[in-house]
Amino acid sequence: MTASRLTTADELRGAGLRATAARVALLDAVREGDHLGVEAIATQVRGRIGHVSLQAVYEGLNALTDAGLIRRIEPAGSPARYEGRVGDNHHHLVCRSCGRVADVDCAVGSAPCLTASQDHGFTVDEAEVVFWGLCPGCSTSRTS
Repeated sequence: MTASRLTTADELRGAGLRATAARVALLDAVREGDHLGVEAIATQVRGRIGHVSLQAVYEGLNALTDAGLIRRIEPAGSPARYEGRVGDNHHHLVCRSCGRVADVDCAVGSAPCLTASQDHGFTVDEAEVVFWGLCPGCSTSRTS
């Protein structure tokens, strides 16, 4: 007997959210995308369910983020992007030229970046590291 996989609607309900068509489409779009911005997510959602306002997309993304189903990242100088990879301590590479974002696993141990050299009394539960540089495509175009 194989274990049954939860549907997106089941995951939403398990997180205490109503499983509306828009939320299902939002969660699926974020998980299938690659660090998408709000406009790209809205386009994908509209392709799945028809008209949905940009305000509804923002509200849905906020609800999914608050529920821990997706993660919002905001590289400096870039609009917010969303990803479906949550619950681990991974970081990001960002291209200074084209803005491409890629995941990078934490380099050592289970969560070494959660040990701050000084915590100033804070209880640290998350660390965000962003590596900046040029992606392979932009590196190649600059040397040609």
